[in-house]
Amino acid sequence: MSARGGKKKMSKMSRSSRAGVIFPVGRMMRYLKKGTYKYRIGVGAPVYMAAVIEYLAAEILELAGNAARDNKKGRIAPRHILLAVANDEELNQLLKGVTIASGGVLPRIHPELLAKKRGTKSKSDTILSPSPEKRGRKSLGTKKSGKKVKAAKARAPKKNKQKDSEKEGASNSAADDGPGDGFTILSSKSLVPGQKLSLTQSDISHIGSMKVEGIVHPTTGEIDLKEEVGKALEKAGGKEFLETVKELRKSQGPLEVTEAALSQSAGLAAKFVIHCHIPQWGSDKCEEQLEETIKNCLTAAEDKKLKSVAFPPFPSGRNCFPKQTAAQVTLKAISSHFDDSSPSSLKNIYFLLFDSESIGIYVQEMAKLDAK
Repeated sequence: MSARGGKKKMSKMSRSSRAGVIFPVGRMMRYLKKGTYKYRIGVGAPVYMAAVIEYLAAEILELAGNAARDNKKGRIAPRHILLAVANDEELNQLLKGVTIASGGVLPRIHPELLAKKRGTKSKSDTILSPSPEKRGRKSLGTKKSGKKVKAAKARAPKKNKQKDSEKEGASNSAADDGPGDGFTILSSKSLVPGQKLSLTQSDISHIGSMKVEGIVHPTTGEIDLKEEVGKALEKAGGKEFLETVKELRKSQGPLEVTEAALSQSAGLAAKFVIHCHIPQWGSDKCEEQLEETIKNCLTAAEDKKLKSVAFPPFPSGRNCFPKQTAAQVTLKAISSHFDDSSPSSLKNIYFLLFDSESIGIYVQEMAKLDAK
C-alpha cells in the first residue's frame, strides 16, 4: 500500500545528464577548482569543458577507428591515434606539441639524406678506373715499342674528350628527367606497364620551377586561379601566364565537369599546364567523376606526347574532397588508366605534396597499392 499524503520521491539527476553530456561535469568542476583555485569559476565552465573534451575524444576515436580498419586491425593502437591526429588538419594544429607514447613517427625523409643522382658515381668510377688486367697490358705494351706509346698518347686526348662529352650529355639528360632543385623525392613505385609514380615534397612557391612537361591545375569551369595552386602558378608565371589563361578561356569556353584543357605554360619551367574541372564533394557520383577527370588529364598529356606530369594536391575546404578520398581515387584512376590503355608516352608521374598530412596519406595509400 502506498502511504497517503506522502510526497513522491524525486529521482536525482546528475549535472552531466542535465547538461546532456556523457563526461562527468562534477569531476570537471573539482579539477578546475583544484588547479585554478585563485580564480572564480562560473557554473557553465565545467559543462563547457566536459562537452569540448567529449567531442575531441569522439572525433579522435572515430578517425583512429578508421585508421585501424584501413590497416586491417580490430583494436585501436597508439599508432592509429597518431595517424588520426596527423591526417586531420584541425587536430594536427591543436595537438601540434603533443607526443603520443608508442605512436611512432610520420614517414618523412630529410632532403640531405637523399641522393639526387643515384648510380652516377658508381658509373663514373667504372669508366675512370680501368681494370688491373688492362693496366698490366698497357705496361707490357710500353716495354715492347716506344713508338706505339707515343701514338697512343697522341690519340688519348681525343678519346677522353669524347668520353667527357658523353658524360655531360648523360648528366644533362638525368637532370632533365628529375623534378629539379628544391624538390625531394620521398618514395617511388613502378607500375607494371613501366610508368614510375614518385612522391615529391617541396614548397608551393617552387611549383613554377618544377622541371616536368605538364602540371595539372585543379580548377572550376571558368578556369579561375583562386585556389592555392592557381595563385602559385599565377605568381610564378606572371602576366604571360595570365594572358595564356585568358586566351584559353576565350577559345575553350567554360569547362564541363571532368573536362581537361591544355595551355602553354608561359613563364614556368613546365611546357604545358593541364586545367581540369574537378567535381564537388557530395555531388552525385562525385568519386567516379573525379576518377574520370584524372584519366582525362592523362589522356590530354598523351595526346601531346608528354613524358612527365605532376599532380598537386586537390583543394581542401568547403565542398572539396577529403584528402584521404582524393588520394585513393587518384591512385586508383592512374593505375587503371595505364592498365587499360595502349602503350603510353608518359613515363613519370609526380605527386607534388606540400604538407606532412598529405605526405602521410599518400605514403599509406601507396603501400596499399603495393599490397594489391
